Amino acid sequence: MLDFVERVVEKLNVGENNDRVSVVQYGRDAEVHFYLNTYTTREDIVDSVRGLRHRGGRPLNTGAALQYVRDNVFTNSSGSRRLQGVPQMLILLNGGRSFDNVATPASALKQQGIFVIGIGTRSSDIRELQKISYDPSLALSVSEFTDLPGIQEQLSSAMNTVVVRATPMTPTVTVEKKPVGRDVVFLLDGSDGTRSGFPAMRDFVQRVVETLSVDDNKDRVSVVQYSRDPAVQFYLNTYTTKGEILDTVRGLRHKGGRPLNTGAALQYLRDNVFTASAGSRRLEGVPQVLILLCGGKSFDSVDAPASALKQLGVLIFAIGTRSSDSRELQNISHDPSTALSVSEFTDLPSVQQ
Repeated sequence: MLDFVERVVEKLNVGENNDRVSVVQYGRDAEVHFYLNTYTTREDIVDSVRGLRHRGGRPLNTGAALQYVRDNVFTNSSGSRRLQGVPQMLILLNGGRSFDNVATPASALKQQGIFVIGIGTRSSDIRELQKISYDPSLALSVSEFTDLPGIQEQLSSAMNTVVVRATPMTPTVTVEKKPVGRDVVFLLDGSDGTRSGFPAMRDFVQRVVETLSVDDNKDRVSVVQYSRDPAVQFYLNTYTTKGEILDTVRGLRHKGGRPLNTGAALQYLRDNVFTASAGSRRLEGVPQVLILLCGGKSFDSVDAPASALKQLGVLIFAIGTRSSDSRELQNISHDPSTALSVSEFTDLPSVQQ
């Protein structure tokens, strides 16, 4: 495990303003060997890693360790630059099933935007590692730790997608000046099958917008309606007040048309709506959110366009009715827990919370 850490560190560009590294070891309890701001050179880190001693102890409390890292390591005072938009990454090397619950601490880390890559051996619980990892594809496994060199490449490419997914760094000043908010895009199924449910969809959008903070330029909203083709009702930079957005939403007309091409609509959003010219502030590190309301199965494939949006770092919530395909919605959404369903659109108030 130590060799593996060393090899990963060798590839990093360590420095105060470049990459930072921290190492934590855990058994029953977690113990920090050094924080993100302890060392500023690769040599110091490698020396320190070479000198690490195995800690011992049992049982293995992975949940407590994840919680500990969230509260004590991914923090400003320990050298984390999360608030300045620097990608945050956790690489877990684990050789057994956790004695405590990992779900809550793992989800708390993801909510902070920390990309967790779980690496386990055959003695680990692979489902547990998939739950801990940022998404199941980032859970890697080896039969034993001596085989770690075999996944070095996989890890590198996982780490690269993360950096691509997180936003390119902009100078700290602009980030701190920027009010922190969200760019929220609604994608509404306007195909023939949703005509009767459309007023309920409109109400739902209104209620969500009511909870946003638009007037101080924190949150921005865009609405797109689609069936065979997508039509933008307004972009993220069309309106700057909540009043204008609500007025426009109230006046939306059902588009109609068929078939339902959800894949094409997702691709369209990626190319035309989550863009700087359309008002997206993704490159400034503002969280990007997509809320899809869908009442049927897509006629085209959704996988590639959904995954392209996720690679941009867009957090997707997919909400469907009983006429939707729930597996399709889970594929589209950020993770299965952000795929919500209602029996029909009039029940949308129940998933508002």
